[in-house]
Amino acid sequence: MDFSRLRRIITRYCVGEENWVGNRTVHIGHKEPPSCAEAYMPQDYPDNRIVSSKYTFWNFIPKNLFEQFRRIANFYFLVIFLIQLIIDTPTSPITSGLPLFFVITVTAIKQGYEDWLRHKADCSLNECPVDVVEQGKVVRTQSHKLRVGDIVMVREDETFPCDLILLSSSRYDGTCFVTTTSLDGESSHKTYYAVPDTMAFRTEQEVDSLHATIECEQPQPDLYKFVGRVDIYKDKQEPVVRTLGAENLLLRGATLKNTGHIYAVAVYTGMETKMALNYQSKSQKRSAVEKSMNAFLVVYLCILISKALINTVLKYAWQWSPDRDEPWYNHRTEIERQRHMVIRAFTDFLAFMVLFNYIIPVSMYVTVEMQKFLGSYFIAWDEEMFDEELGQGAQVNTSDLNEELGQVEYVFTDKTGTLTENNMEFIECCVDGNVYIPHAICNGQILSAASSIDMIDSSPGGYRREYEDLFFRALCLCHTVQVKEEETVESIKRGIHQGKSTSFYISSSPDEVALVEGMKRLGYTYLRLKDNYMEILNKDDEIERFELLHVLNFDSVRRRMSVIVRSSSGEYLLFCKGADSSIFPRVVSGKVEQVKARVEQNAVEGLRTLCVAYRRLSESEYLEASHRLTEAKIALQDREQRLAQTYDIIEREFVLLGATAVEDRLQEKAADTIESLHKAGMKVWVLTGDKMETAAATCYASKLFRRSTQILELTKKRTEEQSLHDVLFDLNRTVLRQRSISGLSVDCLDFGLIIDGATLSGVLKPSQDSAGHGNYREIFLEICRNCSAVLCCRMAPLQKAQIVKLIKSSKEHPITLAIGDGANDVSMILEAHVGIGIMGKEGRQAARNSDYAIPKFKHLKKMLLVHGHYYYIRIAELVQYFFYKNVCFIFPQFLYQFFCGFSQQPLYDTAYLTLYNISFTSLPILLYSLVEQHITMETLKREPSLYRDIAKNALLRWPAFLYWTCLGVFDAVIFFFGAYFLFDNTTFTSNGQMFGNWTFGTLVFTVLVFTVTLKLALDTHHWTWINHFVIWGSLLFYVIFSLLWGGIIWPFLNYQRMYYVFMQMLSSGPAWLSIILLITVSLLPDVIKKVLCRAVCPTASENAQKHDELFPDGVAEWSTLSFGRSCKGTSTESSRLNLGAGEKLPVLRSDHLPHKLLAHLADGAAADLCSLSSYMLRLSGAGFAYYAPGPETSV
Repeated sequence: MDFSRLRRIITRYCVGEENWVGNRTVHIGHKEPPSCAEAYMPQDYPDNRIVSSKYTFWNFIPKNLFEQFRRIANFYFLVIFLIQLIIDTPTSPITSGLPLFFVITVTAIKQGYEDWLRHKADCSLNECPVDVVEQGKVVRTQSHKLRVGDIVMVREDETFPCDLILLSSSRYDGTCFVTTTSLDGESSHKTYYAVPDTMAFRTEQEVDSLHATIECEQPQPDLYKFVGRVDIYKDKQEPVVRTLGAENLLLRGATLKNTGHIYAVAVYTGMETKMALNYQSKSQKRSAVEKSMNAFLVVYLCILISKALINTVLKYAWQWSPDRDEPWYNHRTEIERQRHMVIRAFTDFLAFMVLFNYIIPVSMYVTVEMQKFLGSYFIAWDEEMFDEELGQGAQVNTSDLNEELGQVEYVFTDKTGTLTENNMEFIECCVDGNVYIPHAICNGQILSAASSIDMIDSSPGGYRREYEDLFFRALCLCHTVQVKEEETVESIKRGIHQGKSTSFYISSSPDEVALVEGMKRLGYTYLRLKDNYMEILNKDDEIERFELLHVLNFDSVRRRMSVIVRSSSGEYLLFCKGADSSIFPRVVSGKVEQVKARVEQNAVEGLRTLCVAYRRLSESEYLEASHRLTEAKIALQDREQRLAQTYDIIEREFVLLGATAVEDRLQEKAADTIESLHKAGMKVWVLTGDKMETAAATCYASKLFRRSTQILELTKKRTEEQSLHDVLFDLNRTVLRQRSISGLSVDCLDFGLIIDGATLSGVLKPSQDSAGHGNYREIFLEICRNCSAVLCCRMAPLQKAQIVKLIKSSKEHPITLAIGDGANDVSMILEAHVGIGIMGKEGRQAARNSDYAIPKFKHLKKMLLVHGHYYYIRIAELVQYFFYKNVCFIFPQFLYQFFCGFSQQPLYDTAYLTLYNISFTSLPILLYSLVEQHITMETLKREPSLYRDIAKNALLRWPAFLYWTCLGVFDAVIFFFGAYFLFDNTTFTSNGQMFGNWTFGTLVFTVLVFTVTLKLALDTHHWTWINHFVIWGSLLFYVIFSLLWGGIIWPFLNYQRMYYVFMQMLSSGPAWLSIILLITVSLLPDVIKKVLCRAVCPTASENAQKHDELFPDGVAEWSTLSFGRSCKGTSTESSRLNLGAGEKLPVLRSDHLPHKLLAHLADGAAADLCSLSSYMLRLSGAGFAYYAPGPETSV
């Protein structure tokens, strides 16, 4: 009896060797395993259908209505409409039902259209063709028909239809190159590997004959983690077990590159793919304007209830006397008298609520939605935010936060790829304490790449030559760079001899490509990886071959990577490169101090540095290391922890070889953008994973820190010397002391804070100290409030989000903005109030998960200072104006009840009640909120401080809200009592006929419509033909509608109380006079207030408006004459640097040059630049720059 199967089951479930619960088994090609394997149990997995839509044809109406009526405003108007249907109210149900129906319908159409687009995208995705291997042939089918276990054939430049395990590829080594831009934002090529036992299956027939079973974990959203193994059955032997990891898993959405075709098996399909599991349901972000709207709505709801309650009480107080009871001809009087007093009072209260409910504008919500949706196109249409290199402009992923762009107080930005170009260039290397620079310059001569020199000692000895060769070999071998498939060894060598500078390397890391290309310029060229052998071309034009035994991949925790190779002489070598903090503690020999000094100097200059070390392994040491690595890789449970432990054991006792320096240039106009944001009152924080020195140098170059800025350090190094508690309190005392001094002095010291990830963890960790030191968060926030800029270095992605959340939840509740370009920035982009993604070289994941996407960091300036300013001004006016015009609309109705015995008699006709907010006054404010420009774009860009005028929701604060409300009440009183007193006991027409109540109401309504429309015209600064058309067209439409409504007998109306009313009113001369007089009196106070405010205490915006009126064409920018002699370079960016008192020199580079060198050039020095022994010259494609050693070097 075969007990092997029982033994395996007992091992899995009882012994605890592996945690098999929740794993899945995939049978490749749906083939039953041989009899020696476990029983074949078919499992039910979902198909490959992707569903991102929200509705279906059947549930759209009920689901959409449910979601819309969850909004308080919509539900309120639904209740009002139902009350009008149930009880006898003074107004028709149409007056509430029609606007509500309009809002619900427009919103439903908008959401339905958006969901239809999602359905359309899903359909095109699910129906795309896929090649599947069936019975030894390639069959084309649709993507949604794929099942787990299908063998799929994918060709070059095709996208993977589901999550696949690579079986074989058209490349001889079983590898393939993939770009995962749509997943993790990385646009570089990544290498994936087939299992050695399956890579030989090259044809459809061979792949179809494969008998294997994959056991792996259940679907997880982590893109970088996969644990599994494959059992390969050959004849009737025991299966061959191979480990599977993330390097074998091809993810849905990734694209095959530089590989003819591959065969792979589907393991996760449909909504179980990692891409689908990473569909993040973004939390609903609400803008400050929306919160203000809701607060104002609550106030007006209270006003509405108060009005209804007051009128109900006054009605019964007025009717308390028998002679003031309802008249005898009202047949409902007896019926109502028999009802209980409470019921009658409650019914009257509801009737008054219906009568006054128009004070809450239901159409405001749909107008705001339309304004946001249409206004968002102005960002996408902005030609100044279009990038020629990318061929793309700005994108708007959500229009709900447009106005929030004008309220930003904190900007959190990534460094690499956001402030910098993420375009790496090899600058120098330090080998055993000696510096090597490609393309060095001496005595005016540019040295060739192959003859690069040592800037310290030009006569290397034998010992040093050995270290030099080891260093260059280490960088040529310790990487994951691949050579383009079309390149051959001969073509590479020919290109080197011909001096071609074209790159033929591809890698997931731009740093690695820069290092390998730097070695090529120094004489060591990496050729290829073939049959597990790495080939390099040395200085002597000889090919060296090293067998690649193991790759210890880079990870963000270790911050290093290693390779184990065997030379042609049989020697085992371990080469390692990584961050200085991860290499130096593991070094036992080498010139550590000299290399460390060079690394620190390069970091101060803003260069990215890596250290290189090696270790010779004996055969026994290698066999032990290989055994440990194999065991760790084959484990299904805790594989990552076991690998980390194994790496830690192997990567020890290094000999330090040297270090490298790579430059990542600052983006164009990044410094100008940050300077403008500072002037606008925003605090800019840089959150990066780089080391402190490199990040600090970038901050100085981008003007985040200035030379006068006093830097406060809150780093691990300092907390090791002092306790975190003492450091925090020392820094707090420093900033508080300076703040108290600056209150008495004109000069204010500028502070900048630098904090690292390790210290931040201690700050954010809740204090467990029984001594009562308390929580460090408030102290940290107090320090940050007094710093103009903050640099957070060595930050993990989660810590970036924690920082943003910490500032968001502080007591001031500031508006935050996060901007980044990579997948590691997504967490903080989603956490911030406004998230902006850069369409950079690290892919588009940040851009897809953001609220807005821009091509370059420089475009942030216009997005905030211009578009954000406009959006906030426009929507603030829209909200206040809507409440104002509705107060003007309803308050006369409230006053009218005092003159009609509180009988709930409406002042306006039903048509006027219905169309006031929908037609008569809606288009002018909508157009205003789309095109108004109270200040020109050029002025807003030139004067960033104007942004401060609208900060902290300035235009929607309670004082502004009360002013607009009081103005509306004042105008309403003028409308009503002006019409009442002007025509009390007066005849209006030539035949002596007096106006009735409908004529009186029409007169008040006419004055109302003209006043609120002209009020908006007075507030308009930017007039176009469409403004004139809409404003005057709305007034004309009201007049024409009133003439038609009252001038024609409409057959569908049971009664027509407005017949001839409007014409009769216009036939009276006093009516015309009263309309003009009341409009003038209503608008006069607001005009006087504005004139006085502009004359006495004008705001910065009003001064800017005066400037625009005086200088409509702008002011010519100041410029200085340059010297006859100028420095030549290729950079187009210029800056002026002080040489002496009042003397300036234009320099074709944004970097500040040392004064000594400038004076040297200005005096007409000779071309012998090497005579300046304390300076070093570096030449790059963007121009030239001089660097002085030491901490004072400018970058």
